[in-house]
Amino acid sequence: MEEFKTILAGSCFILDLAATTKEEAIEEMVNALVQAGKINRKDEVLAALLERERKMSTGMSAELAIPHAKTNAVNEMLAVFARKKNGIDFNSLDGKPSRIFVMTISPLTGAERYVRYLGNMGKLLKNEEVRQKVLNASSKEEIIDILTK
Repeated sequence: MEEFKTILAGSCFILDLAATTKEEAIEEMVNALVQAGKINRKDEVLAALLERERKMSTGMSAELAIPHAKTNAVNEMLAVFARKKNGIDFNSLDGKPSRIFVMTISPLTGAERYVRYLGNMGKLLKNEEVRQKVLNASSKEEIIDILTK
């Protein structure tokens, strides 16, 4: 759980996505990483995420989407946590709009870390009470606190 908290604390957070489409949401999350100085090969990262999305939607159920990709454009796992209160159509398994987004980008090797992170995040956010608290949180710190209790 400590590694989970460390990854979450180092993530970029977007408390209210401006995006209205899946592609815009992914690009907005990638832009957050660029602005934070975490990536400098935006086009490669964006292409890897969109290619992964073309193969199969990462819109899960329970209002959760987990866009992810592996690419040699990064040297370490990077994550973005975002939300859009009224949701975005992410071609989710349950057909509902996604309101919480957990994006990860990993190097081509060392996928275990991001698989564990996504597994922990998915397990937490499937809980309706946790999801509602996250959606109502007013800061990054509050979200981290909710997810790491």
